[in-house]
Amino acid sequence: MGEAAERLAASDPFQIAEVGIETQLAVERFLHRQAEILDEKQWDAWLALFTGDGHYWMPAREDQTDGEGVPNIFWENLDMMEMRIRRNNHPQAHSQAPNNRLCHVVSNVIIEDEAANGDIIVRSRFHCAEYLRYEVRNFTGKYRHVLNKTDGGYKIQLQRVDLVNREGPYEYVLQWWL
Repeated sequence: MGEAAERLAASDPFQIAEVGIETQLAVERFLHRQAEILDEKQWDAWLALFTGDGHYWMPAREDQTDGEGVPNIFWENLDMMEMRIRRNNHPQAHSQAPNNRLCHVVSNVIIEDEAANGDIIVRSRFHCAEYLRYEVRNFTGKYRHVLNKTDGGYKIQLQRVDLVNREGPYEYVLQWWL
């Protein structure tokens, strides 16, 4: 997975690329669609958004430049994501009874870089509210995505999630993806 993490580490996280309105809208729609898919728990559709070597990464520290071999909140490839989905959807998954509900809001979508082949590095901000057992937990932070352009649209090679409250205490473990 080093390639996508290396691209993020080498890129300027404050850069703004000059892209056409069509590209900007396509990337925004992709990120908004991903949020909708997560909220509706359409897990097959969500997994289909990733490349075969795609990773979902929530680093434990802001200064991390790679997820491999270091502590992370999440560092998951497709196999790990599929395993978590099966575990959470299992009829005996008591941590998911009753089922939670999620609501994602994605904003401030800024394309940092567009490669000659159409691959994109994009940053955005998010807010996710999770309702479970009569309580609402709020998570906020920033996303950085490495998106590969394919004939069928964009695919996530790497999704980095930096929580504002990454070191905060939680009464129960994060079960789903933010």
